[in-house]
Amino acid sequence: MNENVTAPLRARAEIDLAALKANVRALRAHAPGAAFMAVVKADGYGHGMIPVARAAKDAGAEWLGAATAEEALELRAAGLTGRIMCWLWVPGGPWQAGIEADLDMSVSGMWALREVVDAARATGRVARIQLKADTGLGRNGCLPADWPELVREALKAQRDGFVNVTGLWSHFACADEPGHPSIAAQLTAFREMVAHAEGEGVAPEVRHIANSPGTLTLPETHFDLVRPGIAMYGISPSPEVGTPGDFGLRPVMTLKANLALVKHAPGGLGVSYGHHYVTPGETTLGLVPLGYADGIPRHASGTAPVLIDGKRRTIAGRVAMDQFVVDLGGDEPAAGDEAVLFGPGDGGEPTAEDWAVASGTIAYEIVTRIGSRVPRVYVDGEGGTVHEEGGTVDEESGATRA
Repeated sequence: MNENVTAPLRARAEIDLAALKANVRALRAHAPGAAFMAVVKADGYGHGMIPVARAAKDAGAEWLGAATAEEALELRAAGLTGRIMCWLWVPGGPWQAGIEADLDMSVSGMWALREVVDAARATGRVARIQLKADTGLGRNGCLPADWPELVREALKAQRDGFVNVTGLWSHFACADEPGHPSIAAQLTAFREMVAHAEGEGVAPEVRHIANSPGTLTLPETHFDLVRPGIAMYGISPSPEVGTPGDFGLRPVMTLKANLALVKHAPGGLGVSYGHHYVTPGETTLGLVPLGYADGIPRHASGTAPVLIDGKRRTIAGRVAMDQFVVDLGGDEPAAGDEAVLFGPGDGGEPTAEDWAVASGTIAYEIVTRIGSRVPRVYVDGEGGTVHEEGGTVDEESGATRA
């Protein structure tokens, strides 16, 4: 066994790839008639894009979804085959590289269509494009008033042999709020815009609008393909509707650190910057070597929970760049003992949702913002040892650092 793998780390994010695969299967069961796109943007929501993508594909995902072209090209460079879609483009983007990598590339307006046609002409290859409709999110996508022109020009480019329109798609604004009137309005708009495009001659392989909450709670939105993001990582997209367990999901990331220091402190001691916490009496303090440079929200100061020595503690005072303090209340764990910031919750540890509530944000942000200073350690109880390029493997536990 490689001793370097089992040596203590300052901190680590343990990624349970078996849980991720089980989540993919559970989500597929919610939409059995639709293809599955595993959304792995933002470094797999902080979990590690390449290992997550491979695990999702192993569990049956037919498509991979990335936000940027650079992310999608990285997936290809890592040897991921099959369909990969990316949707966030700016003028001058790497359209030629996307065509050569056989990506499905989203087009939201005429400038993008012109650039992808130019790139197809330069490469001598047909570009696969998907037309995005803005059905009411008011963000990326083509508004209904501009849709006829985009469809008409895309079909002309297709007849000229430059593009193949493989999909029509959109994105919800409030699918995580059951009963919100915008859901029905957007679904109606999507159907109308799809009908127009198909009436003009577009024959898409896939029509899709369902994100995580759509996949879980809105079967009428499934169409040909669903695009789960946060739910694939075991976090509920609609906490007010159900916990991960209610949807058959399990959180994939567990964030841990080793205590850097435990010390006795007198009453009246100001703790961390600004002395927003003052010890109420004699106590012990534990130093957790994670801070906002690692992605720990500064807004969690004084509120977020941590499991240490079998008990939930609360951050004492401000989160600093590299560290924060907890009041151990007189308990005396040793330096080097484990602090669990969040995980699935079944061992008494807080969850990412607990941290989101404490920080006034959403759990998406909690996991996605964990930075590159925190090694990801991959464990796959289903498939045994995980091998990742650039990582070291514990042959007994199946853990990999990347």
